[in-house]
Amino acid sequence: MTRAQLDKQPHEVAAMFDRTARRYDLVNDVISLGQVRLWRKAVADAVDAGPGEIVLDLGAGTGTSTDAFTGLGARAIASDFSIGMLSTGVRRRGRNALTGPGLPFIAGDALNLPFADNAFDAVTISVALRNVHDTEQALREMLRVTKPGGKLVILEFSHVTVKSFDLVYREYLMKMLPKVAKVFGSNDDSYEYLAESIRDWHDQPALAEIIQRAGWERVAWRNLNLGIVALHRGYKPQG
Repeated sequence: MTRAQLDKQPHEVAAMFDRTARRYDLVNDVISLGQVRLWRKAVADAVDAGPGEIVLDLGAGTGTSTDAFTGLGARAIASDFSIGMLSTGVRRRGRNALTGPGLPFIAGDALNLPFADNAFDAVTISVALRNVHDTEQALREMLRVTKPGGKLVILEFSHVTVKSFDLVYREYLMKMLPKVAKVFGSNDDSYEYLAESIRDWHDQPALAEIIQRAGWERVAWRNLNLGIVALHRGYKPQG
C-alpha cells in the first residue's frame, strides 16, 4: 500500500503522511503557487488569538501553520497523528514541553484527542479535516476540548464557485498535481490521494451543516481563491 484510500483508514493516512513529511512543506508551497502562505495568515487572522490564550492546531504536520499563532503572542500546541510529520517538526522548530522556547508537538488522533475538556481558547485545523475517518466525531472532539465561547476555525479545500475555472482546476488536480509532487521528490501516489480527496469532499454549505450538527453555533464561511479553499468558523455555546 503506497497511498491511503478514500475510506480514510487512520493507519493508512498516517503512514502516507509519514512518507511525505520531509518534503511536505516545500511541495505544498509549490503546488499552491505560494497561496498556502496567504491561507495561513487568513487562518491566524480568523483565530485572532493573543497573549494569554491557548490555541490547538490540529493536523499541524511539521508545525508551519502553528507558527502563525505564536507570532501573535498566543501559546499554541501543534498536534498530528503522523509521527513522521511530528518528528520532522520537532527537528526543525520544536520541543516536547509546554514551557520554555520552541513549539510543543503532541501526537493525537482527532477522533480521540489527548486533551482535557474546555482546555483551549481556539481550535483550528487546516487542510486536514477531510483526511479524518469520521468528520462529525472529530468536530465533536474539537468542541469538547474548546472553552465555552471559544472559537473553531477550519481551512479546507472546497468547491470552486466559477464553473469555467472549476474545469481547469479539476484538470490540474487530477493530472498535474501528482506530477509536480514527483518532480520535487515527494510521493506522487500520496498526491493522487490528495487530488481525489479534494474532488470527493463536501461543498461549503454541506460542511457548515456538519459543523452545526456537531454542536457548534454561529457557523459561517467565506471563500478564498474563488472557493479553492474555504474558511469556516464556529463558536462553542456558552452554556
